[in-house]
Amino acid sequence: MLAQLQVLVVEDEPELAAVVAAYLRKEGFAVDVAGTGPEAVEMARNLLPDLVALDIMLPGFDGLEVCRRIRGFSDCYVIMLTARDDEIDKVIGLSVGADDYLVKPFSPRELTARIRAMLRRPRGLGDGPASQVRTFGHLRLDADARKAWLDESEVDLTRTEFDLLDALTAAPRRAFSRRQLIDAVWGADWYGDEHIVDVHVGHLRKKLEDDAGSPTYIRTVRGIGYGMVT
Repeated sequence: MLAQLQVLVVEDEPELAAVVAAYLRKEGFAVDVAGTGPEAVEMARNLLPDLVALDIMLPGFDGLEVCRRIRGFSDCYVIMLTARDDEIDKVIGLSVGADDYLVKPFSPRELTARIRAMLRRPRGLGDGPASQVRTFGHLRLDADARKAWLDESEVDLTRTEFDLLDALTAAPRRAFSRRQLIDAVWGADWYGDEHIVDVHVGHLRKKLEDDAGSPTYIRTVRGIGYGMVT
């Protein structure tokens, strides 16, 4: 029997947490619940969940700080849950290493669909030439090992950042639209603001020390999306 995928729900409203947890368990996930920032970090460290559904407003310290701390020891998927449909909140949430966001009120079914889409992401099975080590100047990427280096220094990438770089480097001459990158990285059934791609490209550029105005690695294709500098 395959092991259940582990989800940690971090929510300080007990009724909402109970409803979400019950729905996810019904859908076949192993679920634990935390209600405060410190509890969430401790449970994430002990349980090493596959995904964390993380409310922004929490007692102790907020979800943004929880996400920062989790990123210190785990590359699990993180979905930020926010009561404010505010672009600043979304960008701030993603800037600390979150992979996605969902605005309240949401249905447990909507959250489950988003979780399943993330956990179904392909992980580079290593078939064919695209799985070999790819080199772009000082940047090297090994799709099978899921590692990237600048010169001899390994670049610390989240799962989503690596998946995005993997997609871009697998077809370096291609100009990808945001939707094409979402399909490749988040999955074809993902829905939401397509500018989530811009946020993660920004993170990648920062970690690769890449200047958007004069890029060495990732180029902006005006009116379309992104591609690699070749």
